[in-house]
Amino acid sequence: MNGRGERNGFLFCADPLRLSRPDPQFAAELAAARAAGGRIALLDHDALLAGDAPGAVARVARDSGPYWYRGWMIPSARYAELEAALGARGCALLTGAAGYQRAHELPGWYEAFAPLTPRSVWCATAPGAPPPSADELAGLAAPLGPGPGIVKDFVKSRKHEWYEACYVPELADAEQLASVVGRFVELQGPFLAGGLVLRSFEPFVADGEARVWWVDGEAVLVTAHPDSPGPVSVPEPDFLREAVGRLGLRWVTTDLALREDGVWRVVEVGDGQVSGVPAGAEAGALFAALAGVGPR
Repeated sequence: MNGRGERNGFLFCADPLRLSRPDPQFAAELAAARAAGGRIALLDHDALLAGDAPGAVARVARDSGPYWYRGWMIPSARYAELEAALGARGCALLTGAAGYQRAHELPGWYEAFAPLTPRSVWCATAPGAPPPSADELAGLAAPLGPGPGIVKDFVKSRKHEWYEACYVPELADAEQLASVVGRFVELQGPFLAGGLVLRSFEPFVADGEARVWWVDGEAVLVTAHPDSPGPVSVPEPDFLREAVGRLGLRWVTTDLALREDGVWRVVEVGDGQVSGVPAGAEAGALFAALAGVGPR
């Protein structure tokens, strides 16, 4: 229970076809939030993405207390607009815009997890801008040294177009690197988030991914990764506690993959508000923890 003796609220995405009801994609989680005593409000996600943040939160009661957002991903700039629009209604987000960006985009979380994650370099790139030249990319990749690599933006990769727009067999091959980056930028189009990231490739065991959910520095839930649902066996996540503490954020996820040499590695960090829970996972303990934590 928070410091005022009240339960925290949860701002869920509304059904885009009927804004008075929640998006059915989050029905099980909304039920878990209600069971934990959390207040429920609805957000028009489409309106927020279209730039109408005040309209997106029009159904949120004024002065209705702090909220966790729970729903689809939001670009960092739009999240800042959401925070401002809620503030104008006398409400607040328990994860502020700066914290959201830090967890959501790789440059924000990388330093805290550097010993535990593949080596990475990045550069800012605006959506719709031409990709860096082959020479520029060669300079960017140089600190990673020779060997295979991965291309992504600050948030997402295109791993389903693995050989076309994600995997680079040899980072030192400037022409090959430029080809993959160019295709990645083309496919991301206006949805390119933040800029380009190059990561050293590490070989992982197939279907060996897990997601750990952290609330105020405590691991409260371990699930499969939504892209590879199924039983998972991971070590106690205590080895991540120090890095999560360095990041200093309240609700985050860490995605783990088992490297072929038997070492668990962090492949992604995320803001818990927009991280997917795999179908069938029991999230009651997660929402109970979120409903009760106090303000900072």
